[in-house]
Amino acid sequence: MVRCAFIGLGVMGYPMAGHLQAAGHEVTVYNRTGSRAEAWVGEHGGAMAATPAEAAEAAEGADAVMMCVGNDDDVRSVVFGETGVLTGMADSGRPATLVDHTTASAEVAREVAAAASEMGIGFVDAPVSGGQAGAENGQLSVMCGGDPEVFEGIRPVIDAYARATVLVGPVGHGQLTKMVNQICIGGLIQGLAEALDFARRAGLDLEQVLAAISKGASGSWQMDNRARTMLERHFDHGFAIDWMRKDFGIVFDEAERLGASLPFTELADRNYEQLQEQGHGRWDTSAVIELLRED
Repeated sequence: MVRCAFIGLGVMGYPMAGHLQAAGHEVTVYNRTGSRAEAWVGEHGGAMAATPAEAAEAAEGADAVMMCVGNDDDVRSVVFGETGVLTGMADSGRPATLVDHTTASAEVAREVAAAASEMGIGFVDAPVSGGQAGAENGQLSVMCGGDPEVFEGIRPVIDAYARATVLVGPVGHGQLTKMVNQICIGGLIQGLAEALDFARRAGLDLEQVLAAISKGASGSWQMDNRARTMLERHFDHGFAIDWMRKDFGIVFDEAERLGASLPFTELADRNYEQLQEQGHGRWDTSAVIELLRED
């Protein structure tokens, strides 16, 4: 059992914090909208705090502080300043590790790591993949960047909500790996949408088609989990287009720095922009198939 603080109780953070509490850890949560934190405490127990700093200070200081917020600016808002987690972690006087599960830039990861290091606080950037279902089922893939010793110390805590927890390199490499992940997803969903639309227009039995190809070279998580909902035109679930476009913005910024060309990702982004303009920004990314329909 370790003392944990969890900052950010969105669709991912809420169940992730719940898994920590269920695993026997002592969890204090903070959320910008306090009613969300109240609901979490009512469901899971634990405690809530009025600021990120107070969450880090709770129970005589947290051993681990996890964050899962929206973007770079949100990360900075909960990390720095008098009410930020670094202030609370420094005031506690305990050796501790800060883990950021936000999908953010590698730049902000290095910025936070540098500030944490000056205070003797370990840091791991650890974005996740697996979506809301993965968070709820404790089956996330966690891509971590940081010092190997710090990572090994915090890994058993992260494993409360993870299927795979992998150290991919130094600080920032977790975020870079998440960018690779999002590039792959954009291309996979676009390809799946085109394939299913092609099969529909060809008059094929779509269930039989999926049975024939899903265990072969074209099989993927997207095919197993999204093909049928795409055919049913059910998109009110999963990973929102708004979130993917935010992630793609981070990808494109990094690609510009690297001189990398991403034509398929740019196509996917334009398609998602079109769906946003149609008012479907909260639909799952698999809704890209709707752009191929004539009806």
